[in-house]
Amino acid sequence: MANNSNTATARSFLQVASTEEVAPPLRVVQIEGLVILKIIKHCKEFSPALVTGQLLGLDVGSILEVTNCFPFPIREEDEEIEADGANYQLEMMRCLREVNVDNNTVGWYQSTLLGSFQTVELIETFMNYQENIRRCVCIIYDPSRSNQGVLALKALKLSDAFMELYRSNNFTGEKLREKNLSWVDIFEEIPIKVSNSALISAFMTELEADSPITQCDYDRLQLSTNPFMERNVEFLIECMDELSMEQQKFQFYYRNLSRQQAQQQAWLQKRRSENMARKAAGEEPLPEEDPSNPIFKPIPEPSRLDSFLITNQISNFCNQINGVSGQSFSRLYLMKALQES
Repeated sequence: MANNSNTATARSFLQVASTEEVAPPLRVVQIEGLVILKIIKHCKEFSPALVTGQLLGLDVGSILEVTNCFPFPIREEDEEIEADGANYQLEMMRCLREVNVDNNTVGWYQSTLLGSFQTVELIETFMNYQENIRRCVCIIYDPSRSNQGVLALKALKLSDAFMELYRSNNFTGEKLREKNLSWVDIFEEIPIKVSNSALISAFMTELEADSPITQCDYDRLQLSTNPFMERNVEFLIECMDELSMEQQKFQFYYRNLSRQQAQQQAWLQKRRSENMARKAAGEEPLPEEDPSNPIFKPIPEPSRLDSFLITNQISNFCNQINGVSGQSFSRLYLMKALQES
């Protein structure tokens, strides 16, 4: 009886462990309003320089709660300074733990310039976080885009299929077709939900001033969007040049591949004619493949990761240009109607 009870206990423990391992997919990133204000303040103070910070909170089911954050000091490319930055993070976590504040790392935030955040460095940071944290997100904030009247805040994570492919470091065309992975499948955007306690909501309601009906916000009718559009177009042109360079790499690869195949066919025809002569002379034929011959050495296919990331950036710039130009046309038509009336 004791053995049966021990077996049942072990079986139940394994079932609980297996259920804990299988976590529900991440659906929502719930951020407190104070955390968003901290992120905006930190990113705007150092703009146009890029800054990063730590996100703290709780992983509860399908919701990732972000309850606190703190900024990272601006680092330089120096080992001693990087070590100081790591010590700073550990000291901040210790201090937060002492005052009984959530100190569980759930990701990081970083600023960006016109949405140019799709880089290999971001992917490597994600992979480093994934080694210690089961689920983490990156909050991207764009101060330049927010100046256009939009809260440019988004939560991103890497897709599971892309992380599996990145670990194998095999971004060949055959592998991508096998995994059915395209450039839109690298990042997954998670919806953001802003949460405030009831006391904070009541306090903000008390702080709201009674604005008169006649008060108008004329800044909304500002027609000049040239600086923002120009920067987006400049970045878009740079990305197109980089994509063209990536395409030239593939064209060079395919030219070398076709040249190698032609050399292999010529060598095989020569070897087959030589074998026919040897057979006629009663000699043993030679093998038709020679691994030591350099023309049979496979040419490595260039990685498609850079082209995927560049395509992501091009799509982002096009969406921003489309959104800003649409708002500009709406303002122009509105001003035209006001002048005619």
